[in-house]
Amino acid sequence: MFSERPYYNTDMEYYHFRSFGKQRGKIAHESIKVNGRSFDSRAEYERWLELRDLEQRGVISELKDHPQFEIIPRQVGPDGNVLFRNAKYTADFSYIRDGKLVVEDVKSEFTRQEKDYILRRKLMLFHNGIYVTEVIR
Repeated sequence: MFSERPYYNTDMEYYHFRSFGKQRGKIAHESIKVNGRSFDSRAEYERWLELRDLEQRGVISELKDHPQFEIIPRQVGPDGNVLFRNAKYTADFSYIRDGKLVVEDVKSEFTRQEKDYILRRKLMLFHNGIYVTEVIR
């Protein structure tokens, strides 16, 4: 006989897919909103505070939260119609240190192994020549 939910590994996994209302992400984290800025996790917020301190002391400059970078340009067909939109990578922070652009992403051991993140990080280096610095928390 067929099970009611044959493709879910555990009851907890089934529960997350069947949840009603607001959809949860893959990773349970606590979003934080402070002074109109939103942070995806407490670790990201704490890193923001550290970077703000460094900026106030003059160690870094031009601190930005959630900067976007184009990693794949939009694709246009021979007739001029857009076939695919461009793809962007949104980092957690960017700033200038010692005259060089630094792009940071706050990650846990689990999230740094996600395949889409690894691909986007590689595309940032390949297309933009920017190495994404991971801050592991």
